[in-house]
Amino acid sequence: MTTNQTTGQRTATRESTTRDQLLDAAEQLLLEEGYAAVTSRRVGARAGLAPQLVHYYFRTMDDLFLQVFRRRADVGLELLREVLRSRPTLRQLWDLREAGINTTMRFNLEFMALANHRKAIRSAIVEYYRQYRQLQLDAFTAALADLGVTPERCPPLVAQLVMVGVTQLVAIDEEFGLGAGYDTVLAYLNDQIGDLTRGHAQAQAQAQAQAQQPPGP
Repeated sequence: MTTNQTTGQRTATRESTTRDQLLDAAEQLLLEEGYAAVTSRRVGARAGLAPQLVHYYFRTMDDLFLQVFRRRADVGLELLREVLRSRPTLRQLWDLREAGINTTMRFNLEFMALANHRKAIRSAIVEYYRQYRQLQLDAFTAALADLGVTPERCPPLVAQLVMVGVTQLVAIDEEFGLGAGYDTVLAYLNDQIGDLTRGHAQAQAQAQAQAQQPPGP
């Protein structure tokens, strides 16, 4: 390896580290104080870097916001794909609802508010949710099919909207201190999933018992 190549690699590593520091600082400010607090001066100060570096690495503040969003969105999509490769059950999909819900909901609410003023960010959010929700729908479709639940009995989209929608509503209300009394709702949905799971297990046991019976005369 030549001296120029070594120097180039070190420079690229240093620039990547600085860029990540700025993105981390912007995300922290967003979560702690809201998107209005994310200015080049505040981001630089939080990262312990000169504020001029924000505009060196990100052409505009919109570019910074987009990179903050896409970085977390890309991780979220990959994590969801990884989980779905194991074909999770309906119970497992329900249990996933609390994974990172507090910071994720706060993050999403801030970007939804920001998207009202910035078209580029709105487009990025729409594209992300389109992909994420399709992956979710595919997972609910497979999970219900594994339980022997037909689309006529429970359309996968209905299951998705109920389970995901309730989770998001509870998270939003809790963010504003309005989350009292939702334990009953969550317990009801939990019981419904339990009933479906037990019903499927009983149907399988009955079918297996019938298959093991000796043929009649």
